[in-house]
Amino acid sequence: MNQSVDRNALDAGSAILPAEHPLPMPEQSLRAGKLHVPRQETAPANIGLRRLYVFGTTALMTLGATWMMAQVLLRGGLNVLEGCLLVLFVLLFAWVALSFVSSLAGLQALLRGRRKLGILPGTPLPTLRTRTALLMPTYNEDPRRMMAGLQAIYESVAATGQLDRFDFFVLSDTTRDAIGSAEEQVFAHLVQATGGSGRLFYRRRASNIGRKAGNIADWVRRFGGSYPQMLILDADSLMTGEVIVRLASAMENHPSVGLIQSLPAVVNGRTAFARMQQFGGRVYGPVMAYGVAWWHGAESNYWGHNAVIRTRAFAEQAGLPELPGRKPFGGHVLSHDFVEAALMRRGGWAAHMVPYMQGSYEEGPPTLTDLLIRDRRWCQGNLQHAKVVTTPGLHWISRVHMMIGIGHYFTAPMWAMLMLIGIAIPLIHGGIDLAEELHLKLSPAYYWRGIDQDGVLWVFALTMAVLLAPKAMGYVAMLSSRNERLGCGGAFRALLSVLLETVLAALMAPVVMYVQSRGVAEVLAGKDSGWDAQQRDDGSIPLSALLRSYGGLSLFGLVVGAMAYAVSPPLAAWMAPVVIGMALAVPVVAWTSSRRVGDWLRRHRLLCIPEESAPPQVLVRAAELRAAAMRADPPDGVAQAR
Repeated sequence: MNQSVDRNALDAGSAILPAEHPLPMPEQSLRAGKLHVPRQETAPANIGLRRLYVFGTTALMTLGATWMMAQVLLRGGLNVLEGCLLVLFVLLFAWVALSFVSSLAGLQALLRGRRKLGILPGTPLPTLRTRTALLMPTYNEDPRRMMAGLQAIYESVAATGQLDRFDFFVLSDTTRDAIGSAEEQVFAHLVQATGGSGRLFYRRRASNIGRKAGNIADWVRRFGGSYPQMLILDADSLMTGEVIVRLASAMENHPSVGLIQSLPAVVNGRTAFARMQQFGGRVYGPVMAYGVAWWHGAESNYWGHNAVIRTRAFAEQAGLPELPGRKPFGGHVLSHDFVEAALMRRGGWAAHMVPYMQGSYEEGPPTLTDLLIRDRRWCQGNLQHAKVVTTPGLHWISRVHMMIGIGHYFTAPMWAMLMLIGIAIPLIHGGIDLAEELHLKLSPAYYWRGIDQDGVLWVFALTMAVLLAPKAMGYVAMLSSRNERLGCGGAFRALLSVLLETVLAALMAPVVMYVQSRGVAEVLAGKDSGWDAQQRDDGSIPLSALLRSYGGLSLFGLVVGAMAYAVSPPLAAWMAPVVIGMALAVPVVAWTSSRRVGDWLRRHRLLCIPEESAPPQVLVRAAELRAAAMRADPPDGVAQAR
């Protein structure tokens, strides 16, 4: 091994690296290309019927709902505003119908215990034949916390008896020299604590061009030839040795597969918001993940971490060019994982998701504010895909992934427009008599009931049922497993948790709608999101920051609500779901960002998950190591960098 060598000025600081084994990774063309292997051998035999069911049923449900809505609107003739309302309704109903149909497919797949690629949890561990590199990219993170998690993973892999098949790389893109110096110190301690010399490696790039995608590509071009597989981690990722071995074995046994994505469970939530996220991910997430895995087949998506990738396939097909034009649409691809998976599939490699593998974990943002900061970067990255989705040769399911990602951010402004048009139509319609019974008639509810009371109620009931059904399916699936049911607090507490999460999500929805709509507008106006380090475990937000971020929105909600009530109490009632969420933005964000509230919920076993009552060893060990690291004197540079 070649230790502490500056490789052609590519590395900053003191790098500890193995001998280089280069692997060419050419940039791919987004202007030319063809689809290799239209149908993968690992695809389900009935994948065409599955997709026909998903998209056909979505279309039929949307046609039915459109007919119902059209019957309401056409009674008095269709003006421009009503036509706009109908178009928005069709698009948004199709969106929620797709989620409903996919979740329904996921419920049956989960209850039937579907397995893929011969991965069978609970059976003896397979013996690996090849080497796998575990890559942990990091960017201005606290190295004590990050490397404590890596040590827990290392020890879990060692417990499988197959440590000799794995090497571990910390790939730093840190730009703060103080944190970079601290990384080197903490890494040296990690090597000493594990005895991992010759198996644990570290380097910090001198230039972090291309961000995370460039970081991984740099490693592939320098060291990828030594490792048939690589497993990508995030700085907050935790995975058990068993899951890692089974994923690597599945890659060995299926030579046409280029990528296998696990389903990371969100853990370690301390604040009320983080507990909401981990509970929702654990209860609703599996049904949704089983559903998309069921109809994605061998064209699954990639989420950028907790996935094993065939190194040669990635090198051959996933070299990303810069997008033409200025930021935010031009430049380096931000949501690179979608594009990498699409290009690998174009090149003839299958991509699969295995949602049933328990033992893959990540951490969620501690507050709504932190989620929205990260979401702004995702918004720009997903909208960038408008320049990629038409790339020649992509599989049509890969295009669907990108279109869904783009559509996710346009649903927020569409919901806002739907609500505003729904209010505007009765307020400007000639049928409102401003001289008589103004307090009652100046109400959208009064107007829509007057057009077709039964039709309006049926449309509303159908939309809400389709929107909320995936949560109910997740709850039913959770009840079917005794361990899951008990781990979530039992059937009754889990039901209370579902209701609490639903109410809190509804209160936050107007805030998210506003911020996402603003984000879309900023991207379209040419504003770049930048690249910031992520907040991990501190949920505290000063009141001054809350007021700066949400005070204006709360004040706007109060003013709009008061004006609506002054004009017409029924109008205020119609607007209440949105107005209340905006008016309570500051207290709701403050309450959900509180660790004290989160601890109270945990004591009462609300919004809890099985990993809290029976945590796997890798989570226990990571918590112990992180606590010990935080109690010790910080390495030089950490204190001044934070």
